[in-house]
Amino acid sequence: MKEALSFHDVLLVPKYSDIASRSKIDIGNHLGKNINLALPVISSPMDTITELEMAKCLHYHGGLGIVHRYNTIAEQAAIIKSFNLGCARGNIGAAVGVTGDFEERACAAVDAGANIICIDVAHGHHSSVKVALETLRGVFGGDIHIMAGNVATLEGFNELADWGADSIRVGIGGGSICSTRVQTGHGIPTFQSILECSRSSRDAKIIADGGIRSNGDIVKALAAGADFVMLGSMLAGTTESPGEIFHSKNKKYKVYRGMASKAAQDDWRGKSSAPEGISTTIPFKGAVENILDNMIGNLQSGFSYSGATCIEELWIKAEFIKQTSAGQVESSTHIIRGS
Repeated sequence: MKEALSFHDVLLVPKYSDIASRSKIDIGNHLGKNINLALPVISSPMDTITELEMAKCLHYHGGLGIVHRYNTIAEQAAIIKSFNLGCARGNIGAAVGVTGDFEERACAAVDAGANIICIDVAHGHHSSVKVALETLRGVFGGDIHIMAGNVATLEGFNELADWGADSIRVGIGGGSICSTRVQTGHGIPTFQSILECSRSSRDAKIIADGGIRSNGDIVKALAAGADFVMLGSMLAGTTESPGEIFHSKNKKYKVYRGMASKAAQDDWRGKSSAPEGISTTIPFKGAVENILDNMIGNLQSGFSYSGATCIEELWIKAEFIKQTSAGQVESSTHIIRGS
């Protein structure tokens, strides 16, 4: 039986570095179609993560926001139009499904100024995704960047690339509010999926999605072969995430929920079927810009530990080791554990 590794199972080996200042390190990457991101971070298309304010803040920090699809076509298009009035037609994506009005939604989003369309389904290695990719590629030709997913295997990655995807979300069942592995018994640790998909001969970009809980995990994902990471929980509970702040026992909270949760399905469709996620509350974190500023510094520091000045160098120089359970404890801030 094959072994599969998670982010917590591995560490990067520190290497010789002659980098005088981490400010010299370029953590950005090229998504394609003249889309260059100074920060290799994409916000998840969830209704408690990405609407106007999150997309704007990601843009200002060099990242990319994908506006969720759990709204009307007009509402999604209005968010994109508002973004482009404040951001001079910057990079912004729009999520669509694979049934019903997905083509109409995609066209409205592009007309409003979106330059990335994200085919957003849980199981991307599926015939319906093939049809959606071929349909949208027929509509837009090569002018629009099409992102698709999610997949967990090299075979799935290659097929989506062959079907027309420019970038592919890699990771199934690893999200902090995702219960797919528990409810269906399927999934692969995201770190392992990245390693496998990085062997692809296709030129589609790898977007690591799920299981990322820290800035160190982002460095590990990039070092393993990802071009970008997609984040949900790390950006949740912030001022810019959609939803109201509420108080409980003199503390502030916001809702964070998976789009396959019962609560999200009930709100979106008026019913739920076989939920594969949960809805929860998390402590309010304040402005997302503070999270992103710290992230940029930690990523630059992480690259420096491998002696890498850019993502391409990180891929070459990165060396992973597997750590034991005792090593995992030692790797954490363990003073409060007692002994």
